[in-house]
Amino acid sequence: MIRFDLVDLGLFRHVVEAGSITHGAERAHLALAAASARIRGMEESLGAPLLTRTRHGVSPTPAGRALLAHARSVITGTERLREEMAAYSGGAAGQIRVVANTHALIEFLPGPLADFLASHPGIAVEIEERTSDEIVGLVAEGAADFGILSGTVDTGALATIPFREDRFALVAARGDPLAGRGAVAFADVLERELVGLDRRSAISRFLVEKAARLGRPMRLRAQLRGFEAVCRLVEARVGLAILPESTALRAARTLGITVVPLSDPWARRDLTLCLRDLSALPPFVRDFIDVLRR
Repeated sequence: MIRFDLVDLGLFRHVVEAGSITHGAERAHLALAAASARIRGMEESLGAPLLTRTRHGVSPTPAGRALLAHARSVITGTERLREEMAAYSGGAAGQIRVVANTHALIEFLPGPLADFLASHPGIAVEIEERTSDEIVGLVAEGAADFGILSGTVDTGALATIPFREDRFALVAARGDPLAGRGAVAFADVLERELVGLDRRSAISRFLVEKAARLGRPMRLRAQLRGFEAVCRLVEARVGLAILPESTALRAARTLGITVVPLSDPWARRDLTLCLRDLSALPPFVRDFIDVLRR
């Protein structure tokens, strides 16, 4: 008989999304040994492997992918039930789950989020950084209420709402040979040494993929967690950087850097909200979307 509890299902979702039993256990707040035992118990109960294990991590088997879809559905339903019941007992009135790419998360979400939370004291908002391609899958599977991603990504059957416009730009120290250009191609930037965001960030993974398509590596001298730290290294002439133009222009007000637009077609970054069905979302989620659109 198959017996999975909510802890099992939550753990399995975290493991698959993290690509690692170790990191999945951390997200589920379980010891590694306990998490491994639970996964083995689930596989023994089902009578089939749920994960393919390699030296680089884990990925779901066909049975694992089927279980993941059901796990997300059950967890989402349980959380909705908890939220609605909490409203009757004086607890939080609801929770919103959002997945966003690095650009939206840092540049465009903090202000509207603060405004929304000020006017909705009973609502909790959980925001997770993901790449645009990952966001489509998570929203489609019901793991998030909505996502914010690059407008160039195919969202399939999901509904979309325009959100913001921006573009990638080169950030160079003042006086750098590239700083005087009206625009610059990404291929020309790859001739030079670079500084950038942490390798786990969505922007870093996106740029590495674009460099790989050109058959070129990104010669990263340093990778940091924040945009400001990256811009300070550029100012110190450690290397060039590729950042969202809006962020770079804000930093240029106080730092000795110059911002030059990238000429590549993919550099334009129209951001989009994606969701399954606006009318099916709880009223407080629709309220948050209204705040974001304003």
